[in-house]
Order: sequence, then structure tokens, then C-alpha cells
Amino acid sequence: MFAYVQNLLYLCSGFDERKCVYPQNISTQQNQFLYNKMITRQKYLDALIAAMGNDMIKVVTGLRRVGKSYLLFHIFYDYLKSTGVDDGHIIRIDLEPRRNKWLRDPDALLNHIDAQLQDDAQYYVLIDEIQHVPEFEDVLNSYLDMPNVDVYVTGSNAKFLSKDVLTIFRGRGEEIRVQPLSFAEYCQVCGKEPNEALLRDYLIYGGLPRTALYETEMQKKKYLRDLFNNTYLVDIKERNHLSNDSDMKELVDVVASNIGCLTNSVKLQNTFKSIKKSSISYNTIDSYLDMLEDAFLIEHALRYDIKGKKYINTPKKYYFMDLGLRNVRLGFRQNEWTHLMENLIYLELVHRGYSVDVGNVEYNTTIDGKNVRLQLEVDFVCNRNEERLYIQSAYALPDEEKVEQELRPLRLIKDNFQKIVIVGGLIPTHKTEDGILMYNIIDFLLEK
Repeated sequence: MFAYVQNLLYLCSGFDERKCVYPQNISTQQNQFLYNKMITRQKYLDALIAAMGNDMIKVVTGLRRVGKSYLLFHIFYDYLKSTGVDDGHIIRIDLEPRRNKWLRDPDALLNHIDAQLQDDAQYYVLIDEIQHVPEFEDVLNSYLDMPNVDVYVTGSNAKFLSKDVLTIFRGRGEEIRVQPLSFAEYCQVCGKEPNEALLRDYLIYGGLPRTALYETEMQKKKYLRDLFNNTYLVDIKERNHLSNDSDMKELVDVVASNIGCLTNSVKLQNTFKSIKKSSISYNTIDSYLDMLEDAFLIEHALRYDIKGKKYINTPKKYYFMDLGLRNVRLGFRQNEWTHLMENLIYLELVHRGYSVDVGNVEYNTTIDGKNVRLQLEVDFVCNRNEERLYIQSAYALPDEEKVEQELRPLRLIKDNFQKIVIVGGLIPTHKTEDGILMYNIIDFLLEK
């Protein structure tokens, strides 16, 4: 049965002149099983719908195997069909399979699309893994001034969405970033009610769509291990022309071991020197970190001085964009629930469209009769349009001392934005006397 789910997630084994060739030997009952398991990704479908006909190139980005192809070729395609668009006006091109290698030539791709534009009606061009095409910018720009052609592409390399490339799109490129499954989506795919056991499973194995569909721990671990070693690391090495990637692999392990910890390239250089006995420079480390971010494996959060209203560029925190990939890299041996929950909250906030920083609050106090200035950390300063949240992550609050430790930084912030402590246990959601919201993690993840 799982082979059919694999077909669903990978979607297309090849294309004819106009459309995907889908597997045809699936019974009606099995088809129903696939649709029952369908991952709706409503947030991203809504973003694509909102962008329709906006005279821009829509670029769907994100981690490999996060479901970009599924979103474009299945969910969005089904939406177009439901609105009455016929197959002849939906041009789908998958550049990943070897059989379609000929379409990676920019002129061949251009001619292939042009040959299918038969009338003045609206056409939708859906292209998967556009980064395989040299000079793809010229190909896509060729359709910017054609009012009846709406272009959507996917790509797995952040480099081609740099400001330079968006300039080549003449300011008419729009990015739609796809994240792994949120916990709410994960529960939907697993077909289970949210509970602590399912949350623990999510913290360990992450939110890549296929991981959620595997039933055993062995299947999940093997899939994640193969994906990390044979896809992500190979992609990074080939894309960046690395002859020796041993230091880069070591850096992945160091970052994975220190999620949620303040660091910078100089600190990492010292770690390599003292523990790894390596003379790697901080400049090379910076370059490797950029490669990992370009591959959407990690993201960084800057420190923000809340009272001074300014950024502190170093040190910063790094978070993995999927916890399963972080954990498999460490052999599932370092399950520090405090750090995993902090990483999870970061991912959920990004999923909800917040920009996320690490807060820093300074205050004056007296120690041994001397006035001293100390700093406290606020785990997340979250901004979305005019909204701001201050959030502390607390896996456990075993006593009043720990409660006070989490509340104190928030109480030092004197503005009126909402202040929240997210707690790992299933405490009832409530507010403290000074208005700080105490929120259990599952209610937070389900947006209750």
C-alpha cells in the first residue's frame, strides 16, 4: 500500500507533451485511500490563489522533499481544474527526471512552452525544479509581458532567489516558501488526535511529508538517514563544487548539537580547533553556514536589543528547519527536549508568518553592594505586520523558582505587546496577575 503513497508524493514519473503521466493501475478503493491521506497545505494553496494573475513569476521554494511538487502539480492543479480550467491550458513540466533532461536546455524549454500556447485564453505554466535550467531567468522573463500566461515554478536552491535574480525578474518575482508539515498538519496526515505521544513523535522525526506516512520507527529513521546523506549533503557538495566536504559535515553535527545556543563563526572555529583538531577558518565556516541556509536546512535568528531597539549581529542562534533531519544527523542520540521544543516553536512561528529574533533585555541591579548591569534573554521576539509577541519556551516548570526565571525577562519589557510563556506540559492556558499568558505547547501548536 505504501508504494501508492510514494507515487502520490512524488507525483509524476514522466510527462507527455502536455501533462504528467500518472500511474494508471490503481483501483478505485486505493485511489480513495490516497485522497483520504491527501495533504491539503491550505496555507500555501491560499498563497498561490492570491497570487494568480498578478503579473509576477511565482517561485515556490523550500527544502528538498518538503512537498513543493505535490503542492504545485497536485493541490494547485486540482484547484485549477475545479475552477473549470481544462488540461490543454495547464502546462506541467518536471525538470527532475532524466527523461526530461532535454527540457533543461533554455531554448528547448522556451520552444516547448510556446508550442502549446494555441489561443488567447489563460494558460498556467507549472515548472518543477527550475534551477536545472541555465539562464532560466531569460526563459521566465519571456512570459512576463504575456497577459494570458501565468507562470509558477519550484526550486530547491535559495541562491536563485537572491536579490540579484529578483532584479533580473524586473521586480516581478514573488517567493512562496514551503515549510515541512506543521504539527497540526502532521496530526491530519497521521489521522490521529493530538496528544503528548504524537508530539514526542513529531519532535523526534520531524514534519517531512513522507516521514509522517511511514508507520514504523525503522522506516522513518532509514528514510531520514538516506535523505540527508544521499540528497542534501550531495546537493550541497555538487552545487558548491566542494572537493572535500568533511569539514562541512562536521559543522552540520556541531550546529545540530547546539540548536538554540548563541554562537558565531569565531566560537565555532575554536570548537573545531579544540575538539575536532581542525584548522578551519571562521571565513570558511561562514561560507559553509551560508551553504546550509541556501539549502534550507537551517536558519538563523539575530539578537535584538528590546530596550535599545537595535540588532546585535553576533552571536546568533541557528535552528534546523526540520527536527527529524537534525536528529538523524546525530543518530537520534541527543534528544534534549528543552532545545527541541524551542526549535519547534521557532518553526511554528515561521510557519505562521512571523519574523523571529532572539530578545535581549538589560537591567540594573545590585550585587555585593555594587551596581551592575546584567542581561536576560527572551527566547523569541516575533513580528508580523503591526503585531508583536514576546515568547519564552519552557519545557518544564517544576517549581516557583523556574516560573520566576521564565517570567522575569518578560516583566522587564514595559510595552503593551502580548507576552507569552509556552510550557511543555498540558497545563491549562491562563494569564498571570500581570497579564502574561501561560500556554501549553499543544494548544499553541493547534492555534487554540
